[in-house]
Amino acid sequence: MLFRTIMFLMICAGAKAQPNFSYEVNKEKLGIVVERVGFNVTTTPDGDRKWKVKFSNDTKDTLTLRNVVPEGDVYITGYGEHPLSRAHLFLPQRIPVNVVLPDNAWELGYASQDGRCMLMRRDRESVQNGQRKRFETVLYPGGRVVYHLWVRSYRGTWQEGLRVMFQQEKLFDLDHFDESMYLRKDLQWMKKAYVMHLIMAWDKFYYDGKQFNLKAFNERGKRLYGGDDVIGIWPTWPSLGLDQRNQFDLYRDLPGTLKGAAAPSKLFIAYNPWDESTRAKRHLSGLKELLRETDADGVVLDTRGESSKELQSAADSVKRGVIMYSEGMAVPKDMPNIVSGRVHNALYYVPMLNLNKFIKPDFSIFRVAEVYKEPIRREFNTSFFNGYGTELNIFAPGQPEWVEEQYKYLGRTTFALRQHSSNFTNGIYTPLIPVNRDSIWVNRWDTNHKTIYTIYSIIPQGVQDLRFELRNKPGYHVVDLWKHRELEGGSWKVEVEGFRAGDLGTNNEGAVGMVAEFPALLRFQLDGDFLKVDGGRWKGEEGFRVQVWRDKPSYEQTPIFIEANRTYALSDLFGSVEGHIVLQLVDRQNELADERVIFLKPGEARKVSIQERTKAAGSAPAEMVKIPEGKFVFKTTSGDAFIPYPKQDEGKTVNIPSFYMDKYPVTNRMFAVFLKATGYRPTDRKNFLMHWVGGKIPAGMEEFPVVYVSYEDAKAYAKWAGKRLPTEMEWQYAAQTADLREWPWEQKGKVGREEVEVTSTLTVVKLTGIDSNLCNLGNGRLYKVGSYPLGVNPNGLYDLVGSVWQMTNDVYINGNYRLIMLKGGSYFNPSSSWWYVQGGPRELHYRQMLLRVSQGFERNGTVGFRCVRD
Repeated sequence: MLFRTIMFLMICAGAKAQPNFSYEVNKEKLGIVVERVGFNVTTTPDGDRKWKVKFSNDTKDTLTLRNVVPEGDVYITGYGEHPLSRAHLFLPQRIPVNVVLPDNAWELGYASQDGRCMLMRRDRESVQNGQRKRFETVLYPGGRVVYHLWVRSYRGTWQEGLRVMFQQEKLFDLDHFDESMYLRKDLQWMKKAYVMHLIMAWDKFYYDGKQFNLKAFNERGKRLYGGDDVIGIWPTWPSLGLDQRNQFDLYRDLPGTLKGAAAPSKLFIAYNPWDESTRAKRHLSGLKELLRETDADGVVLDTRGESSKELQSAADSVKRGVIMYSEGMAVPKDMPNIVSGRVHNALYYVPMLNLNKFIKPDFSIFRVAEVYKEPIRREFNTSFFNGYGTELNIFAPGQPEWVEEQYKYLGRTTFALRQHSSNFTNGIYTPLIPVNRDSIWVNRWDTNHKTIYTIYSIIPQGVQDLRFELRNKPGYHVVDLWKHRELEGGSWKVEVEGFRAGDLGTNNEGAVGMVAEFPALLRFQLDGDFLKVDGGRWKGEEGFRVQVWRDKPSYEQTPIFIEANRTYALSDLFGSVEGHIVLQLVDRQNELADERVIFLKPGEARKVSIQERTKAAGSAPAEMVKIPEGKFVFKTTSGDAFIPYPKQDEGKTVNIPSFYMDKYPVTNRMFAVFLKATGYRPTDRKNFLMHWVGGKIPAGMEEFPVVYVSYEDAKAYAKWAGKRLPTEMEWQYAAQTADLREWPWEQKGKVGREEVEVTSTLTVVKLTGIDSNLCNLGNGRLYKVGSYPLGVNPNGLYDLVGSVWQMTNDVYINGNYRLIMLKGGSYFNPSSSWWYVQGGPRELHYRQMLLRVSQGFERNGTVGFRCVRD
């Protein structure tokens, strides 16, 4: 027989409104009807903003009462038929969210609306002539049960009502919450623990009958997920009771010693309070002895969801910092005596949102997971989303072939959790903030320094445009920490990964993400290959440091630590590198204070050469002219750009200090003096000065520009001469002068290149518009320096074009190749095809790359150099 009813509960509290509640009888949800049948419901005040609601079964039938919930637009009540977890959070226009509640509050009802929140809980001891079940109360004829209803006010969004009832009032489980355990500094380390393994003592990872293997187990863990914070060794159940030895005896009979066995992880031992039938031993004294003998850091409280002052005191008497770890989640009334516990995997398909975390964010929670059954990415995702750790219970044997892949995924979630531990344990937690999509949820975690958002999605195809409201604090910026990409302010959107559609509904479903709002502490300058981090905003903070990662940070690589206000070459740090470089500022707690991401476009050339200063000259050295200081706009042109030319300084306006430059390219004679004075021998002699004969300058070529020299040869000469190679910008500025001329001389008319048919099968390209008295137009014959005095520029520089290509100091790397920039063109102009390097005299802004392979390969008959001095 089914009965339906709803009670309009009239509650007078001054002029305040009267909240309503509804309930279900015999599994039929009740609608609003006038009839009152089945239950007799009475309501009486019971203290400040609290009422007692008594349900009495006045029928001759057995009735089942469930889902007693206040009326509101946001509410929590049972939904579905799961035997262990039926509670769901209902939000307007959103699919219900399955939630974890405390183990003594499965049947609670909660609602909020218009600044008022209400909580209903069953008085567990009030059931008369009935049966109390997890979610229902069965009342026989004449049976009765009492519910308590509390009403409180709140300000802000609906989450603040939840905060009042769950976090501030602790579901009215206790009158006062003693925080002393949570303030103990020696227990704080557990807040930063995120991965724990529980291992039986007969597991091969502990001892295989021949040797101990925890060291190797630890090393594997470091590589895959950053290592275990805790390892628990378990030699008791299911062996306990085979003979008269008690739980403490079994530890003592293990091979070797447990003292320090799990280092560098913390060591946990097990305590079995049910061990009462083996060799008699007082439990507290036995536990103290075992802690002393093992130097353990924690105790797993088997079968218990709570600790006690006696247990903690026993541990404290041995050493400080020993954690009591409950098998089940401690309920609010038990939380003052214990700081850590687990979400048991008896709840196999864990709900997405754990409200125990909301009750006490600094209670260290671990979700139990087992790898032997199936891939369990969903376990790691929900722990990540809720900001807590994972206990890998590997008591059941088996390491499937996919276990390493799963551990790597755990490493990805754990890496992010560890970098923001303060947000998850000491911050202000706001669950399920509004987003623009259903089937995807976002939690917010605030501290004074940064805001973290964790994302959980069950959309297999992924999401490209997830949006949610940011704090938008002045001076902050937004970073996607899952993909490690900076998001543009004002128009940002988050991409959330997809997953295999076949995993939907399994324990391997789901995808996660993380977004952060950081204060803009980390500033950097990138000039080509050279990185410099500004320490102005954080350098005074003790313990802060900068770590640099190639692509996404992970446990599979090691960061490089760099100092502020020093310049580093990325190619020296990482070799040939392109793509993303991640800079992270970490604080003294090894947590992330800021992140910046550099993108090196693949194939884009970056300058890797350094401009070294020379000893200053007070007046112009012989055969050098002074180039005056001035502002210069650097603009270049080039030929075939199949391999892209560098763009990093293009269009930049710079102030060039004065310097001295050689009037002419370095000659054979000058280079011979260098060789005689130094005895220089190149490391690679191939093609070195190959135009010389028997190591001597051919007669008549003493004043010709030296060619068949490498970049290293030229730098060695310049160093000997107290000079250096000019940068491309310096060469171009000295050549173009402040009026940015195209040619060294005052060019009249337009310079062009036209095709001329020589034969029916041969067409050549001819340079037009330049007087042949100004420079060599590309006749293929090298000449001595100074042969074209009419071609001198206003700074007094000769042979700038049409002589030899002139090396600059600038070397670039583009991920695949190394390049040197050449200037000025040369005497050689192969003109029968456009596919040749376009030689002859070239405009002063023209650049030609010299691709580096080896010194011997890059020594050319058309390439020389001139020097500068500061």
